[in-house]
Amino acid sequence: MLARIDINCDLGESFGVYTLGRDPEVMDYISSANIACGWHAGDAMVMEQTVRLAKEKGIAVGAHPGYPDLMGFGRRRMELTPREIENYLLYQMGALFAFARAHGLSLQHVKPHGALSNEAFVDLEISKTIARAAARFSEEIILVTLAGTVMVQAAKEVGLPFVEEGYADRVYNPDGTLRSRKSPGSVIDDPEKAAAQALTMVQEGYVTAYDGTKVKVRPGTLCVHGDTPHALPILQRIKEALRKASIAVKPMGQ
Repeated sequence: MLARIDINCDLGESFGVYTLGRDPEVMDYISSANIACGWHAGDAMVMEQTVRLAKEKGIAVGAHPGYPDLMGFGRRRMELTPREIENYLLYQMGALFAFARAHGLSLQHVKPHGALSNEAFVDLEISKTIARAAARFSEEIILVTLAGTVMVQAAKEVGLPFVEEGYADRVYNPDGTLRSRKSPGSVIDDPEKAAAQALTMVQEGYVTAYDGTKVKVRPGTLCVHGDTPHALPILQRIKEALRKASIAVKPMGQ
């Protein structure tokens, strides 16, 4: 059983006059923030505000880049060349790094978003492209990988530090990938169920897929999506469950 775990959350996804999520409250229960870089969500004002708030609360910051798909929230697949993907990721990491540096922070990690992330779970070449982009930015930045997928192999081949991730608020497929959001019930909104799934991954090293299959998952970080209505109570319940199990919550970089 792990003695410590990171909790990460996708934040900074508001845009202009539109507010998404409860970032200030959510940050009280996490240790790492995946901050949108302006292409699938977020903008310059939101990025600045989110980085500042993370610094105030002692939360490590990382880039959460995705496809240039603001209308589709980055959840629509795009036909891009590896070179395009690599440069698009560098562009987004660079944008967030500017705000982080302005606040005296570094980028701890990078975690791809949405459709790009889903493709990386099963496509080694896309995973390696993401890893190469991250390594061009910094050979010390941590790549967040879905536990047990080809993303782990890609990070190893490129020689990039990585942390395997488990999702507390998503239903799994038997192959260890996440069930499509198009499938009913693919997002877990029950705090008790999400906390139980998180604790099982951390303590027992597995997650139960939708068909009952036990999938081996040993995460170094747990994810809760900040844009869901039940994100805050889910995080509160997970934090309480970890505390009772004497598992400390620390940034993945530590």
